[in-house]
Amino acid sequence: MITNALFITSIIFIALLLFLLGECRFLVPYRMLLIYKYGTPITSFLAVLFVNVFTAVYLICRHLFLKDTGRKLLHLDHQMRSGPSVLDELSRYLED
Repeated sequence: MITNALFITSIIFIALLLFLLGECRFLVPYRMLLIYKYGTPITSFLAVLFVNVFTAVYLICRHLFLKDTGRKLLHLDHQMRSGPSVLDELSRYLED
């Protein structure tokens, strides 16, 4: 789940950076000045933005993909505890 969220966040972040690079072409002559003078604040802002977008994507993925997980696991547990069933092989495996 974390790798999926990281992948989605990276795609969003790269798309955002490419969009901004296209929109800010007028700043190309001042590139070295901007990097020298404002490189640290820009990098800090981008790191905080990446963490926030990652957190949002992770929470959305958890909400969408782990819906009703407890109920499903409870149903599996009931099937395993009830005598002979379809899950006999799994029950034997877990007992070992």
